[in-house]
Amino acid sequence: MGAFHAYDIRGIYNVDFDKTTAFKVGYFIPELLGADKVLVGRDCRVSSHEIHDSLIDGITSAGADVYDIGLSTTPMVYFGTANYGFKASVQITASHNPREYNGMKVSRENALPVGLATGLGQIKQWIEEDRPTPAAEKKGAVHTMDIKDDYLKFLLKYKGDFSGLNIAMDLSNGMACLFAKEIFGEEVSYLFDELDGTFPNHEPNPLIHDNVVALEELVKENGSDVGVIFDGDADRVMFVDNNGKFIAPDLVIALLGHYFVDERGEKGIVLQDIRSSKAVGEYLAPMGMSVHTWKVGRANAALKLREIDGVWGGELAGHYYFRDFFYSDSGLLASLLVLRVVASMKKKGITLSEAIAAIEKYKNSGEINYRIEDKQGAMDAVREYFVSRENPTSVMDFDGYRVDFPDWWFNIRPSNTEPYLRFICEAKSDELLQEKISTVDSILSEKFGGVRS
Repeated sequence: MGAFHAYDIRGIYNVDFDKTTAFKVGYFIPELLGADKVLVGRDCRVSSHEIHDSLIDGITSAGADVYDIGLSTTPMVYFGTANYGFKASVQITASHNPREYNGMKVSRENALPVGLATGLGQIKQWIEEDRPTPAAEKKGAVHTMDIKDDYLKFLLKYKGDFSGLNIAMDLSNGMACLFAKEIFGEEVSYLFDELDGTFPNHEPNPLIHDNVVALEELVKENGSDVGVIFDGDADRVMFVDNNGKFIAPDLVIALLGHYFVDERGEKGIVLQDIRSSKAVGEYLAPMGMSVHTWKVGRANAALKLREIDGVWGGELAGHYYFRDFFYSDSGLLASLLVLRVVASMKKKGITLSEAIAAIEKYKNSGEINYRIEDKQGAMDAVREYFVSRENPTSVMDFDGYRVDFPDWWFNIRPSNTEPYLRFICEAKSDELLQEKISTVDSILSEKFGGVRS
């Protein structure tokens, strides 16, 4: 049962889970979520069709109906769930993982995420207990449902005038291919724009720099104003500036203020994850926005954004959440809004690199991974070392620890899906940054045998 994680079900297909698991997940979802109909979508991975058939067999064997939307982006499933009033939905996808992976993202009413703590753990327990799955007296029906036009109409409401922009876009052979050309047009320079679940050109994970190199080179070759790259299921999007430089996704949270505040005049709360740059809040504060920091992951962020009625939010991993989109994340919607901002700034003579430079005021380590057995002990040791020697301005103790000081901050947290301790640090100077990283290296390696991965 190694496929059950904090946010979803995901792993190597036929190793971490198989079609029997998919059947049982499908069988138990109607009872778990009190649903007599379940919306189902899937990505283009080679194994998705087999998982799809087994999942649907499980749902209908439990007596619930299936509304099958076929090939879809993950945000399209969120849209279908909330827009048409479904109490349960499943997207079959492994998101940004390599081709041999697959999984399932489960949502409940209003497209709220179902994570390990909010339902997946119960399904996992039922499967481990080998709870019986007798066929219902009346098997559920399967209905084909086409929601693409409605979803496209929703997205196009946010399209601005991009005619003055030179755009390069990498679709990663993933689910963004379903909509990109209809939304952005043929004048965009596309890379890897055909659906292919074997991902022959690069893994569909824009957080790994090797996967963004082709886009960076295209931006420089074409003199593009912006580069856009989606992950495999199009719930995440990341950007490259006009110089071909990758933009840290958390800084885009701040950039979006120019759409919501400058263009729409909205004020309120913005959500960021615990790893986000201090620069985000400092940039948005003069705009009248208040930044709320919370745990990493959709299972946490979507719920929190709804709870605080935030206007928008984002994560270092490239997820962007919107009140306009049922408090859920959408890579295509985020890209539309960012391109509006880039187009508006270009008309004022401001390039994307200049806009980001106005936000980015700190030197950042990026996320550093350590393989460590005693994760809690290691986190406690790092926190205590610095708190006992310096005066922190704030200490957050969820999702590991985030400790802020006047000139720097760090977050240290355990991975929910991998055997790693993740450390990220930011400082006002590179010298100070390197000093802090070196200290943490020493603590983790000497006292806990931590090895960088």
